[in-house]
Amino acid sequence: MDDKKKQAYTFLVILGIVSLFSDLTYEGARSIVGPYLLLLGASAATVGFVSGLGEFIGYALRLVTGYISDRTKRYWLLTIIGYAINLVAIPALALAPGYGWIFACGLIVLERFGKAVRNPAKSTIASFAAAEVGAGKGFALQEAMDQIGACLGPLMLFVVLTVKGGDGGPSAYALCFVILGIPALLALGTLLLARSRYPRPHEFEKDRPEGDGKGLDKAYWFYLVGIAFLAAGFADFPLMAFHFTKKSLMAPSLVPVMYSVAMGVDAAAALFFGRMYDRKGMKAIIVASCVSAFFAPFVFLGNSAGLAVAGVVLWGIGMGAQESILKAAVTTMVPKNKRGTAFGIFNTGFGLFWFAGSWLMGILYDRSLPALVAFSVLAQLAALPFFFATKRRMKPIAKA
Repeated sequence: MDDKKKQAYTFLVILGIVSLFSDLTYEGARSIVGPYLLLLGASAATVGFVSGLGEFIGYALRLVTGYISDRTKRYWLLTIIGYAINLVAIPALALAPGYGWIFACGLIVLERFGKAVRNPAKSTIASFAAAEVGAGKGFALQEAMDQIGACLGPLMLFVVLTVKGGDGGPSAYALCFVILGIPALLALGTLLLARSRYPRPHEFEKDRPEGDGKGLDKAYWFYLVGIAFLAAGFADFPLMAFHFTKKSLMAPSLVPVMYSVAMGVDAAAALFFGRMYDRKGMKAIIVASCVSAFFAPFVFLGNSAGLAVAGVVLWGIGMGAQESILKAAVTTMVPKNKRGTAFGIFNTGFGLFWFAGSWLMGILYDRSLPALVAFSVLAQLAALPFFFATKRRMKPIAKA
């Protein structure tokens, strides 16, 4: 392995540590937001709406921030600002019992706004190094380290909720959010270290060609439509956690453990499908989508903890694909001088349909669980023809 590739791996590991701490913060919070909002008086439709709205804002604004990052090349500045907003909002959720569920919902949305600011820039920074080591492996490494944090966060909160009492009242949840402030600070500190050591990450991909100025090709747009269908049918975990709690499928303190299981599966799936992507290209995305499309029947119709676990495992496989190989595909299809914009458009489309799908599934939850399940499965399967069309038109960018 040459020195440049070693440096690229080192850089990706440091960024992965940032993601580990930030995901420990965010995913820990995400694992208990559903029951927390339920305790504060919110309905299932509200949980679905707020989860979807947060994701929509977190993705839609990336259209703007991605374009800004490409125009200004201030990738580090946008990343740091976004992480600061992204990670400060979580500990503030501890104040929600005094201000109500509307206040909590506002903070959930604010946290997603922070992710909108930093994500295209951070993804672009990571793509420079990932392109050097293999896009699939590079983003899979990032996702695997993300999910170490995503596993630890819910498990840590399980311990807190168990110590505070199995019923998990509002005060126990508030303590959880205060504790999550510690990894938030560690994430910010590691990010600043990465900035000081690697101020010019674009140099990892110095030998790759720039774009031709003609815009994004047809493969990218077919891919985007497929991603939109996939996002629409993919339920957010807070709605699933709401269901587990409402139907008493498990003790409230075990809900974070379920999320930790999903994140562990996510990490393993990311590594497996990341390597598969570097060998097989779009086939990896097609296979992952087929496997994860059937999580909803197990989660919402199973009526047992065992079937719920099976559904969460399938859901985790889908998350692993979404957070690794979907980004790897953008890196492969798009030259680096257009990549911030491409990530922004990609994430905006994903977020718009995630929002619409999450909101609709929240409404369907209160009316018909079979209808919710049918929508989820059919929407995800509708993505497959567009992924096949992308595969036929895809023209990977080769090294010069």
